[in-house]
Amino acid sequence: MKHIILTAFILMAGLSAQAKKSCTDQPKDKWMTEEAFKQKAEADGYKIRKFKTPGSCYEIYGTDKNGKDVEIYFNPVDGSIVKSK
Repeated sequence: MKHIILTAFILMAGLSAQAKKSCTDQPKDKWMTEEAFKQKAEADGYKIRKFKTPGSCYEIYGTDKNGKDVEIYFNPVDGSIVKSK
C-alpha cells in the first residue's frame, strides 16, 4: 500500500512540474524587473489587466493594440513572446 501511495505522489509531483511554463533557463537575476517588463509591454501596445509569473515566464492577460483579448507568455529575460492564446 505504501508503494502505491508513493508512486501516486511521484506521478502527481511530475505532472505539477510539467504544468509550469518554461520560458527561460536563465536565473532570476538576469530577468527584466516586473516594472520594466510591464512598461515594455505597454509600449508595445498591450493593456495589462492581469500579470502573473508562472514557472519561468511572465504572463499577461489583457488586450493588444487592436483591442483583441490576449493571453501571452513572455521570456522574462528579453520580453520576447514564447506563446500566445
